[in-house]
Amino acid sequence: MDIKNIHEQQVHDVTESTSQEHEIRVEKVKKMRAMGIEPWPEVKHATAVCQQVIDEFVDQSAEVQEYTVIGRVVAIRLHGKAAFVHVQDKGHKLQVYFQQDRIGIQAFDQLQHFVDIGDILWIKGHSFKTQRGEITLKADQFSMQSKCLHPLPEKFHGLSNVETRYRQRYLDLISNPESRAALQKRSLIVQTCREFLASHDYLEVETPMLHPIAGGAAAKPFVTHHNALGQDFYLRIAPELYLKRLVVGGFDRVFEINRNFRNEGISPRHNPEFTMLECYTAHENIAYAMNFVEQLIKAMAARVCESKILKFGEHEVDLSKPFAKISMKHAVQQVHNLTDEQMTDEVISSLLKKHHIELPKSNMTINEKIYLLFEETVESKLIQPTFIIDFPIEVSPLAKRHAYDNTLAARAELFIVGIEFANLFNELNDPFDQADRFYQQMEAHKAGDQEAHQYDADFILALEHALPPTVGFGIGIDRLIMLLTGCTSIKDIILFPTLKKK
Repeated sequence: MDIKNIHEQQVHDVTESTSQEHEIRVEKVKKMRAMGIEPWPEVKHATAVCQQVIDEFVDQSAEVQEYTVIGRVVAIRLHGKAAFVHVQDKGHKLQVYFQQDRIGIQAFDQLQHFVDIGDILWIKGHSFKTQRGEITLKADQFSMQSKCLHPLPEKFHGLSNVETRYRQRYLDLISNPESRAALQKRSLIVQTCREFLASHDYLEVETPMLHPIAGGAAAKPFVTHHNALGQDFYLRIAPELYLKRLVVGGFDRVFEINRNFRNEGISPRHNPEFTMLECYTAHENIAYAMNFVEQLIKAMAARVCESKILKFGEHEVDLSKPFAKISMKHAVQQVHNLTDEQMTDEVISSLLKKHHIELPKSNMTINEKIYLLFEETVESKLIQPTFIIDFPIEVSPLAKRHAYDNTLAARAELFIVGIEFANLFNELNDPFDQADRFYQQMEAHKAGDQEAHQYDADFILALEHALPPTVGFGIGIDRLIMLLTGCTSIKDIILFPTLKKK
């Protein structure tokens, strides 16, 4: 029997066993109700959590303290007229000791015959320490709070299949403390981000998820239809154009943390819906934004990381040093050992051919070719935090031109462990230049570029009412959480990642 057949047989055996256990537990529910025991009763309240019982224990000679706890059963050991049961809440476990003489014959019989791993129990008792030194709750009373009809994975054994972990995240959270810790850190990281921005006088806002025009980034959108209005809308690929309208309206410092949607591939770094921070600051520039992003990331890392040296896969990232800054042209020169004189169309084209990189269109400029070579051969080598600056204007349709070189955008991207984490640029506030770039993008779209930006006349109208000099940046929150938790797959830090329907 080959490996595939062995795996399929194992899946079949587990499924069949699970089905039988489900039937057994359903029969228990029928018997419980026949005896007047409700498997899913009204709520009861606890006076403590499991870890509190352990933390507050002093010694056996101290005054006995009474607790009520509510926890999920994760282990049961029966010993004649006694039982040891481990319950879990908020990721912490507590041992509970049941004695038939203490809780009564009827209650102990119910414990033996009706309580299974996965059930949620309400328990009242007193803390003590066993001979083995384990702080334990000696039960005086217990009752069912919620009956579980399916067996839980035994010590995570049943969740070795990562797809099952993502499809049944609740089992992952019950069984895997590492997953629970990473997803709790996610909440703390986002909270820290909000606090940091609020402390610098930024206003949090919410902008539309349904856009009449797909804009704000170069990406393929999801399309939906509004029946009442009789028109198509796009799930937003970025909130940028709406946030800049708010800056025009006088909100000089605004940010939004919310979902974006891009109809693209799924990978360890990409999910079709993802969380993005976008932030805009009037009367500041790209230098301010790079410094601000660095301080923001370091503040979030300080909140959840034990060290400034982060482990990510095979890499170690040092957040204690200032983030590096290098132009895209010089980054390409360093990796390919090129001089200024060698940065010609002929040399760059030959390097693209050497690395088997196909040109997406035939009339690419030298700057576009440098950008393509950078994407395919340089990005992956940027391990320590590095701002790549001076992007070609052709690939930056919403960014302002450099004051000293109109072929370049006043733009930067932050790379760490070969992954892009942030995009920053001085916002284009010249309505004539923006209209011309929208037109160029529209022509590219007609030529087959499905990610090209559409012409947005309403946004041009907003710019004509004077957008002040403004810098903006976007940070991929999911990727940043990956870095700060050491998770190398984006699915591990999204509660419910996008999966193909079974």
